[in-house]
Amino acid sequence: MTQTDPSLRPAPQRALIVDDHPLFCDALSMTLKMVAGLPVVETAGSLEEATARLDRGPRPDLVLLDLNLPDVDGLDGLVRLRLVVPDVPVLVVSSLADPRIMRAAVRAGAAGFVPKHAHRDTYRAALEAVRAGRTYLPDGVQAEGGTSASEEAIARLGLLTRQQARILQLICEGKLNKQIAYELNIAETTVKAHVTAIMRKLGVLSRTQAVLMAKEARFSAMVPEG
Repeated sequence: MTQTDPSLRPAPQRALIVDDHPLFCDALSMTLKMVAGLPVVETAGSLEEATARLDRGPRPDLVLLDLNLPDVDGLDGLVRLRLVVPDVPVLVVSSLADPRIMRAAVRAGAAGFVPKHAHRDTYRAALEAVRAGRTYLPDGVQAEGGTSASEEAIARLGLLTRQQARILQLICEGKLNKQIAYELNIAETTVKAHVTAIMRKLGVLSRTQAVLMAKEARFSAMVPEG
């Protein structure tokens, strides 16, 4: 009798590909079905379409995300997805195969990075790593390395919950705690607790510094509606 490794995630049954190139989506769908036996693979051509699909459910077991989408800028697509489905692994599949971008994506919460036109065996290795709870990077790419201020800001902003992200957006709009409480229909003490948590996660000492970090990452464009 074969024993199942308790460290492994359950075999994925459903995946969502977020990419605006239909031919690539078709090819990647076929690859996923062949190397991982995925019975259900859906696609979305934009981040807006993807977040709407994720909000409707059912949730996929894995999201594969391209960074070059018509409605995202840099790594903000990844941050926005992580806010919507923080418990679903997001594997970046992109032609932007610069090691700095790969490291920044992982710092922003990606489960791994696969160059877009990688061999089928690379996809198999990435999926096996994700299932085992490991971060996947191509051979020769180190997880540690220098990142820009914007990439560092994105990585820190990726630590926020969806509610904290919304509150930070309202802070960036100049709203006071009382106004934020009214808009979100929560207690002002709850807003204060969230603001404290936001500053701790961002590693800043004031609301002004939090706003500056948010602007560094163009955060107002990263927060999903609702």
